[in-house]
Amino acid sequence: MASNIFYDSNYQNIDFMKKPVSVGDYEGCTFTNCNFSELNLSGFQFVECQFNNCNFGNIKVPNTAFKDVEFNNCKMIGIDFSSCNPFLLAFSFTGCQLDYSSFYTLKIKATSFKSCSLLEVDFTECNLENSTFTDCNLTSATFERTNLKKADFQHAKNYSIDLDQNIAKGAKFSRLEIEGLLGKYQIILD
Repeated sequence: MASNIFYDSNYQNIDFMKKPVSVGDYEGCTFTNCNFSELNLSGFQFVECQFNNCNFGNIKVPNTAFKDVEFNNCKMIGIDFSSCNPFLLAFSFTGCQLDYSSFYTLKIKATSFKSCSLLEVDFTECNLENSTFTDCNLTSATFERTNLKKADFQHAKNYSIDLDQNIAKGAKFSRLEIEGLLGKYQIILD
């Protein structure tokens, strides 16, 4: 258990590369325009926190807890979320750049991705049941042995999902993106 506990604090315009952030539990905190890039957040716990316009490029999150956390307009390139603490893991992403990140094997049911860039993101063996991908770009994202039950892709684009390799019962897709579901058959759609 962390020795430092921070409640309902606001952090603005801080470059944590220059001013180190204390390891601890952050509950109900808001971070705005902060730079976390290249940091190792191992052992941190974020509960009901909000991150706005923050840079998380290439951070390390082994055993980091994210419990009911909101990320808004954040740069989050190359993050291996599969190493974070899975206990009560819950987060949402709005307007975030999550390119080259990994959610491998995570159970993140009902996760909301809205207006996000998800280029080459790895969702292999992930449980995304009831998750939504509203206005998201999923170019080259990987879905293998992924639970997509009741997931909503109606307003997503550029996805390629092999329905034989994933569980997609009740999932919603757009007719305009049907090629992303039938691509492996190499058929011509007119």
